[in-house]
Amino acid sequence: MTASSTNTPTAGASDVILARIADILTTRLPAHGGDPTTSYVAKLFSKGPDAALKKIGEEATELVMAVKDQQPERIVAETADLWFHCLVVLTEHGLRPEQVLAELARREGVSGLQEKASRQP
Repeated sequence: MTASSTNTPTAGASDVILARIADILTTRLPAHGGDPTTSYVAKLFSKGPDAALKKIGEEATELVMAVKDQQPERIVAETADLWFHCLVVLTEHGLRPEQVLAELARREGVSGLQEKASRQP
């Protein structure tokens, strides 16, 4: 699959995909019976929050390298890996991708410089 593939979700489907993944991740939590012997995500959860944070660091580094190497397919794949592990962390903290999308929507049309200046220290 290339970066310009026709497998791009239709408008509005992306948030549904994120919500569906988040729903599945929730089932992998120890409190919901997630089994670390059969689920990669349940195994991450069982190792504590540092495991997912480490994966975010690894995936971010791999994304940087894919961009530096100008490899579009790897850029897409590594971004997917990074986003997935970010969803894992959101799930660990009882947060949802819809909250992130709402925050992005709130920032839409606002200058990045203005938005950053408005943040509380």
